Amino acid sequence: MIERYTNPEMGNIWTLQHEFEVMLDVEIAACEAMAELGEIPKEAARNIREKAHFELDRVKEIEKETNHDIIAFLTNVAEYVGDDSKYIHKGLTSSDVKDTALGIMMKKSAELIIDDLKKFREVLKRRAAEFKHTVCIGRTHGIHAEPMTFGLKLALWMNEIDRDIERVEHAKKIVSVGKLSGAVGTYSNINPKIEELVCQKLGITPAPLATQVIQRDRHAEYMTTLAIVASSFEKFATEIRNLQRTDIREAEEYFSPGQKGSSAMPHKRNPITCERIAGMARLVRGNALASMENIALWHERDISHSSVERVILPDSTINVDYCIKKFTNIIDKLLVYPDAMMENLNKTGGLIFSQRILIALVSKGVLREDAYKWVQRNAMKRWLEKEDFKTNISKDEDVVKYLSQDEIDECFKVDYFLRHVDMIMARFGL
Repeated sequence: MIERYTNPEMGNIWTLQHEFEVMLDVEIAACEAMAELGEIPKEAARNIREKAHFELDRVKEIEKETNHDIIAFLTNVAEYVGDDSKYIHKGLTSSDVKDTALGIMMKKSAELIIDDLKKFREVLKRRAAEFKHTVCIGRTHGIHAEPMTFGLKLALWMNEIDRDIERVEHAKKIVSVGKLSGAVGTYSNINPKIEELVCQKLGITPAPLATQVIQRDRHAEYMTTLAIVASSFEKFATEIRNLQRTDIREAEEYFSPGQKGSSAMPHKRNPITCERIAGMARLVRGNALASMENIALWHERDISHSSVERVILPDSTINVDYCIKKFTNIIDKLLVYPDAMMENLNKTGGLIFSQRILIALVSKGVLREDAYKWVQRNAMKRWLEKEDFKTNISKDEDVVKYLSQDEIDECFKVDYFLRHVDMIMARFGL
């Protein structure tokens, strides 16, 4: 039964063959629960377990006539089981079986994504430790701000992945539900105990209350969670794309021997996989919007959600699974250039130390507004006229009234900015 899908790859979860396999397990479990409660003969339940089978091509053939996939499936199963098939689907509606199977499939897809995320986290942790003290410039608005380390950048991502794991764990719990409560969820023709026994056997939780279907806010929560995960990876990929730009080139995707970057320009080394991940995240976010549109169904159920879910659930889970695995490989093999990081850090001629001068002046009793004006006028000379910032600071009459040369020199040391790196990294076991 459930052993058939304990560790399928993501794509296999969503095949029609696998979906019918899971639905068959639901039907068999329901028959066994009925037998346990004395509602059908135990021999019949044993016979159903032994003989229940289907052939996908035959189901499709029958569906051409019935125009109903679940009826076609049940008809084909009955061809294998024989007379005892009269007990299969007893008191159930199609959505009892399909939605319960879908809950199992979503649970399994979530477990694969969680496993992916944990493996990615381990790669991040290893590389964050590797670059724990690798100095680089931090950028705000795309402009040089103050020194940091590349390890901090990766640790930040690791912390976000921890939150993504928590999100997917919670979403898994929300969608790992089943229902066998009949046409409008009132258990009109089925013992509520059967639902409890079936869900327990299949490793999911009974929905406390359903209509004909499990409510789609659950599915939307899973889909929006996947959209957040995809957006995390777009964020990471966008940073690599920026760092790989020719005028920065502090890190880049691994470029294998024989790889080609452009059909026209042999020199190109493009961040193509990161760009692919950024694009694919847009699809997941679009699918999340579609899942929210599915929440509002007519009365106790309509079928408008079904066609949407047949697309967005497989596409989004396969998409996210693919992107995590691809980006794990990117980080594992990421080419990092510390010399370029240091060269870029020095590119502004010391402007990144401006706040240190500002604070040093304020600590001497200078009004902050005055200190800001004095430092900024020297910074602008560097930006606009390429004059040396530290030299101008050292001869600025207003500044040197308060700061000695030794004190100015002290303000231009990188180590000051990194004095808490070990403390921050220790929060992540690094």
